[in-house]
Amino acid sequence: MKVRDLGRFIREQRQGAQLSLRKLAKLAGVSNPYLSQIERGLRRPSAEILQGIAKALRISAETLYVKAGILEDSQDRDVVTAVLADGAITERQKQALIQIYDSFRAETEARRSRRRSRAGADGDTGTAGGRGSQADPKPSPGSSSSSRRSTRKKGGPR
Repeated sequence: MKVRDLGRFIREQRQGAQLSLRKLAKLAGVSNPYLSQIERGLRRPSAEILQGIAKALRISAETLYVKAGILEDSQDRDVVTAVLADGAITERQKQALIQIYDSFRAETEARRSRRRSRAGADGDTGTAGGRGSQADPKPSPGSSSSSRRSTRKKGGPR
């Protein structure tokens, strides 16, 4: 990202947080003229300065690092970056959303992994492309399966 784009992003975040330039400069620990130069794209701030600005804006430093080109943007973290950049919600709300998002991703990955494991254990069904067909044998409700047998007590009624 260009320095001018970074400055524009910082200005938008500041305005969204309803902070004056002076107030943000004070909170970030930089001078008012220096922050103004950053916002106008005349200066490229260091990672340390970006961290101070991020803290004052209540957004993640990672977001600013990505905008500044210090870190590469990873596609799967776009949601997290967007949540962290949102000035309309609190830090606590941001963390809650990220935790929920991460748990959904983990749950989905576990489900996909189980499906892949089952598909690998079942082997090829002999159909085109390895896909199952409607004629694939499935246990009927009245038939016994190995999983049912394992839950029965030995010597109990059938």
